[in-house]
Amino acid sequence: MAVPTFVDRVTLHVAAGRGGHGVASVHREKFKPLGGPDGGNGGPGGSVILRVDPDVTTLIDYHHSPKRSAQNGAGGAGAHRNGAHGADLVLPVPDGTVVTDMQGNVLADLVGPGTEMVVAQGGRGGLGNAALASAKRKAPGFALLGEPGEELQIGLELKVVADIGLVGYPSAGKSSLIAAISRARPKIANYPFTTLVPNLGVVRAGDTVFTVADVPGLIEGAADGRGLGHDFLRHIERCAAIVHVVDTASIEPGRNPVDDLAAMEHELARYGGLEDRPRLVALNKVDVPDGAEIAEMVIDDLRKEGHLVFPISAASGQGTKELIFAMAEIVQRSRAEKPVVEAQRIVLRPPAIAGGGDFEVVREGDTWRVRGEKPERWVRQTDFSNEEAVGYLADRLNRLGIEETLVKKGAEEGDAVVIGPVDNSVVFDFKPSIEAGAEMLGRRGEDQRLREDRPAAQRRRDIQEALPDRGENETRADVARRLDREMRPGVGPMSYEIGSKDDPDWAEDDPDA
Repeated sequence: MAVPTFVDRVTLHVAAGRGGHGVASVHREKFKPLGGPDGGNGGPGGSVILRVDPDVTTLIDYHHSPKRSAQNGAGGAGAHRNGAHGADLVLPVPDGTVVTDMQGNVLADLVGPGTEMVVAQGGRGGLGNAALASAKRKAPGFALLGEPGEELQIGLELKVVADIGLVGYPSAGKSSLIAAISRARPKIANYPFTTLVPNLGVVRAGDTVFTVADVPGLIEGAADGRGLGHDFLRHIERCAAIVHVVDTASIEPGRNPVDDLAAMEHELARYGGLEDRPRLVALNKVDVPDGAEIAEMVIDDLRKEGHLVFPISAASGQGTKELIFAMAEIVQRSRAEKPVVEAQRIVLRPPAIAGGGDFEVVREGDTWRVRGEKPERWVRQTDFSNEEAVGYLADRLNRLGIEETLVKKGAEEGDAVVIGPVDNSVVFDFKPSIEAGAEMLGRRGEDQRLREDRPAAQRRRDIQEALPDRGENETRADVARRLDREMRPGVGPMSYEIGSKDDPDWAEDDPDA
């Protein structure tokens, strides 16, 4: 299996680091049993950053390793020790890389050395209980969890950044011309499609230094996918000028420079977006007698059409100097008109939900879905194994106005309320409540508002407490009846008459029945 050396399109799966969890801790010191909360915060996860590196010319590294992940943040610790930040993952990409999502939408166009794009943001670290302490909640028995980092698939597409683009039929001499005017040494042979990847060469004309790239495999129908042009036409999109390299010594029947030039212009017009680029025409292979004669025959007609025509020979160097300085003049003019592009740092943010509020509540069948950046983030940060943390979440959602909005929209007690993305939602049973307003005293990690005792459970506890004082012949059922008579004379806990057949403790052999 052939190993590619030039890759200009890849699909990359990136995952930013998760934020470290905060910690719930209490300061402990001799003679200071209640030193206060001292749990540190978790460190944020590392981000995935794309950075333009002029030394990188291909995307082959991401072709072989398409999955990249940044480092997770470390968890907090006691004594106010915060977790370490996760290291960012910097991925070098070539100049001219276009970043797209899986739907083909362009996210960024990375041009210029040092230009950066934060393609996946690291997750926030969770707050420790020291950061959560307040005048109302002096000793929180919980901490917030770190948030997961962003994870997504992106497409990277390379468009070579060159000043001059060479186009022409296979074997027209494009690679030979680059070898003649620069130090580039592309593969050159006497058969079509020798060049399979774009070649770049650096050319000097006086004080002007510019780059030249050839586009391999252009033939008639290239815009429809014939030959190799369908894959490489995009590499001339950034060129300041286009040079048509025309073979004047072709031995193929039906070929002539005028028709070849017209065919290439037709394919460029069908590809689109290149109409404003200056054109130069290089009639190559004039060192061959037949090539020189044909060049003389067509040069006047091409100039009458407004083309700048240069008869050249890439093999002998004839006419290449004039062509180089004509290229340099166009490049200088283009650079003078183009504004200076400074390296920039691009950070992608998810678009805000339409409506402009912090959240929205919509009805979905039998459930209510709450959408919004804040409530979804708070749910991700909550440790649902800790009752106090769940109570803190309820307070935050209530202060945001979610409970009030649910009531206004007609939500009833017991309805299912869903918060979070569709594939990873958290479902709550709606129960209107009131905010605590102050720290609830109780065992650490518990919220007394979430511990609702049912009447039946309380009745069982009362019976259990009264058992040690029962009479000698008194059974548990007798104790239950006696307590019921004392609390509600003549009526049982479920509004039935004690001793009737509706009494669940009644039995035929009961002497009191």
